[in-house]
Amino acid sequence: MAAEGGGKEMNEIKTQFTTREGVYKLLTHSEYSRPNRVPFNSQGSNPVKVSFVNVNDQSGNGDRICFNVGRELYFYIYKGVRKAADLSKPIDKRIYKGTQPTCHDFNHLTATAESVSLLVGFSAGQVQLIDPIKKETSKLFNEERLIDKSRVTCVKWVPGSESLFLVSHASGNMYLYNVEHTCGTTAPHYQLLKQGENYSVHTCKSKSTRNPLLKWTVGEGALNEFAFSPDGKFLACVSQDGFLRVFNFDAVELHGTMKSYFGGLLCVCWSPDGKYIVAGGEDDLVTVWSFLDCRVIARGHGHKSWVSVVAFDHYTTSVEESDPMEFSGSDEDFQDQMIHFGRDRANSTQSRLSKRNSTDSRPVSVTYRFGSVGQDTQLCLWDLTEDILFPHLPLSRTRTHTNVMNATSPPAGATIITNTSSNTTNGNNSGANTPGMNSLSTTLPRSNSLPHSASSGGGIGSGIMDSAIATGVSKFATLSLHDRKERHHEKDHKRNHSMGHISSKSSDKLNLLTKTKTDPAKTLGTLLCPRMEDVPLLEPLICKKIAHERLTVLIFLEDCLVTACQEGFICTWARPGKVGLLSSQNQASSPSGTVV
Repeated sequence: MAAEGGGKEMNEIKTQFTTREGVYKLLTHSEYSRPNRVPFNSQGSNPVKVSFVNVNDQSGNGDRICFNVGRELYFYIYKGVRKAADLSKPIDKRIYKGTQPTCHDFNHLTATAESVSLLVGFSAGQVQLIDPIKKETSKLFNEERLIDKSRVTCVKWVPGSESLFLVSHASGNMYLYNVEHTCGTTAPHYQLLKQGENYSVHTCKSKSTRNPLLKWTVGEGALNEFAFSPDGKFLACVSQDGFLRVFNFDAVELHGTMKSYFGGLLCVCWSPDGKYIVAGGEDDLVTVWSFLDCRVIARGHGHKSWVSVVAFDHYTTSVEESDPMEFSGSDEDFQDQMIHFGRDRANSTQSRLSKRNSTDSRPVSVTYRFGSVGQDTQLCLWDLTEDILFPHLPLSRTRTHTNVMNATSPPAGATIITNTSSNTTNGNNSGANTPGMNSLSTTLPRSNSLPHSASSGGGIGSGIMDSAIATGVSKFATLSLHDRKERHHEKDHKRNHSMGHISSKSSDKLNLLTKTKTDPAKTLGTLLCPRMEDVPLLEPLICKKIAHERLTVLIFLEDCLVTACQEGFICTWARPGKVGLLSSQNQASSPSGTVV
């Protein structure tokens, strides 16, 4: 990827970065790729994706990694921060003809040292069930492409099930399969089960049970990704029409929706306790949505192009307690979620998170950590702090978990986004329409670029937030688009005006998407899609260029985080203090990367 108008400084790849926890280091010896280590020519290929599974073998090294590069699929022992990767001995390698792998998912319930169940979705629409340890191919679903002919965008096992899995397609359809059932030799006939706003669910009509069990039609355009909530009861879907839709999976009912600021949404993830959803996409933003309140509570701007992956870091999400006795109990509703975490730290964190929201006092200080990677080759890390989560409560001045920015970052006031009628991004002018904002912004955490309370002097953002709260969030959650009165219909939504300081590098591609059936002007300024000045704008803790090609993977593990780019290189970044055996090797032979 050539540097665009930038000098050497702009194009340097970072090999380590520092957060409040310490230094994260790239382990060059733990890089996974095709055995020849040659960069993959990614033109026209599907994104590189990575899946992990632990097979609980006796050696203590039970982690396994699967990744696709072009037409190839690899399955290796993953040695992480402990030992160097040995690419000469893949456990399994497959090369496909006429179609490419697009996504994959392990069944963690059934995995053993002798057998794993891996689902693989393909660009022509098929889904394959394979066992890379036994080197078997047990079944092929949608083999004749009678169910759906479009590319598989996401495939996941249904949480807690050994046989059910869900598949989404570029057609905008999702299908529920059972591995025990066949797909039939003719195209399926469907019967309507449930219908709602911009979605419908059909059952398969046949004499004997066959796949698919259910067909979901969601939104307009491709369904780009979906994610199950930690308790497995809810399903979050993001689509090319720019909507996040959250469903009660078992009841097949719509729980809530959110609209992107611009363009399609590409990725989605849940917080460890299931209370927040983060989505990213073609508006270059990460958007934080409250599951309980069904509304946008923050947006994050750090990427210069489309955001391809968002993920919460379960191991850095932290809870500080004022009273050590505070986490002795938790809400019973959350007890059944505990099995999904498997680590004591995650368990205690979630227990305390549920306790935190069940009281009106401030017994604990909460910080959620999440990350994002994008087509701009950058990794961003974000902290979601309590001043964003609980804006009605007095701000804690003693908390140490506010965002840590570089010394060269602009003052907090300069991050405020102005009205659509103003193009200025200067810190002195940006608060012109919100009296008292500049005097307040210096005392607020940098993650909070807009004051929340009415004491801000009647600012536009606070007025809308307060009226929404006063009216009651539950009312908004049940409103349909047609019930909402459009307040700004006389103004055309122009991206470069309302987001003046945000790079419009990808605006040419994005302009094509404004002609979709859903008129952005009808959602902008509503609860579905608040204006930029109506919600806090997060700044990233770190924002580093870590690859030459667009990034397609971000996974947080206990002792490292894993990223991958479209060239087919899967990189392991050791968490602070977790470098292990590779530290001496790295010091001796690491490339001349930039230390930041």
